[in-house]
Amino acid sequence: MPAAARPTSTLVLLVRHGVTPTTGRVLPGRARGLHLSEDGRKQAEALVRRLAPLTKLAAIYSSPLERARETAAPLAKARGMAVRVEPGLLECDFGAWTGGSLRRLAKKPEWRVVQAHPSGFRFPGGESFLEMQTRTSDTVRRLAERHRGGAIVAVSHADPIKAVVTQALGAHLDHFQRLVIAPASVTAVAFRAEGTTVLTVNSMDGDLASLAGR
Repeated sequence: MPAAARPTSTLVLLVRHGVTPTTGRVLPGRARGLHLSEDGRKQAEALVRRLAPLTKLAAIYSSPLERARETAAPLAKARGMAVRVEPGLLECDFGAWTGGSLRRLAKKPEWRVVQAHPSGFRFPGGESFLEMQTRTSDTVRRLAERHRGGAIVAVSHADPIKAVVTQALGAHLDHFQRLVIAPASVTAVAFRAEGTTVLTVNSMDGDLASLAGR
C-alpha cells in the first residue's frame, strides 16, 4: 500500500481496572498489593467478550499496578498477546493522601479545591493534577504514534483516563471532575494527524462493535 494511502488513525481503548475490595472507600493510589476482587475478575473476563469485535489489536498496555495488570490479563490470554507494562499509565501519585479513607479525605478543606479547581492542586508529597495529565496524555499519544493506523488497549485508572479525555476534548483540566470513569469501563479515543476524536466515554456494558471499523 502506498505510504499516502496508509491509515493514520489510531484507536486507543482506555480501560479502567476492575473493582477491588477497597473501590469507593479508600484512595489506594500507587500502593502495591491491591488486587481485583472476585467481581473485578469477572469484569476483566467480560472485557474479552466486549472487545471481541475488535479483531485486530496491535498491543495491550497496562499500568504497572496489580489491579490494572490483572484486568488486562484475560484479554491478553484470549488474544495470545503479552501485557506491556507502561509506567506512564500509573495512577496519580497522591502522596500523603495515599491509603486514606475517602470519607475522611472529603472532610478536608482541600477537598473543595480538588473538586472545583484541580488544575491548581498538588497532593502533599505527590503529583499535581497538571503533572498527571501531562504524563498520561503524553504517554497515550506516544503509544498511539507507535501503533499508527491500529488499535490498542491501555488499562489505567480513573483520574488518568479522565485527564486524557479532558485534554482530548480540548477542555480545561478544571472540568475533568465532571467525567465519570467507572471500574472496567471502556473509553475510546481516535488519534489522527488532524487531532483527537472522543468516540465513547465510560462504556459499561455491551460489545463495542461500532468501533471495529475505526
